[in-house]
Amino acid sequence: MEIVAIEKRTFEQMMQRFEDFAKQVNALCGKNQSNENWLDNKQVCELLKISSRTLQTYRDTGVLPFSQIGRKCYYKAIDIEQFINQQQIKK
Repeated sequence: MEIVAIEKRTFEQMMQRFEDFAKQVNALCGKNQSNENWLDNKQVCELLKISSRTLQTYRDTGVLPFSQIGRKCYYKAIDIEQFINQQQIKK
């Protein structure tokens, strides 16, 4: 009987660790309260109706902030929204 109690306690501790780990993964992967959406190059080009070369120029000149993972660039949706709003004000 004692072995069963020890195994049950060990199982409960293991499950608690998995739950804690799942919470950490969700927080790191953006499944937290902020719900930030990220867009890749193709999505931004389609949204702004620009070429990939124009988007490259925007990155090079600092017009659009971005993050890079490996060779792939990502943009916060909120930054793209602000850029669109700024363009509308200029017109």
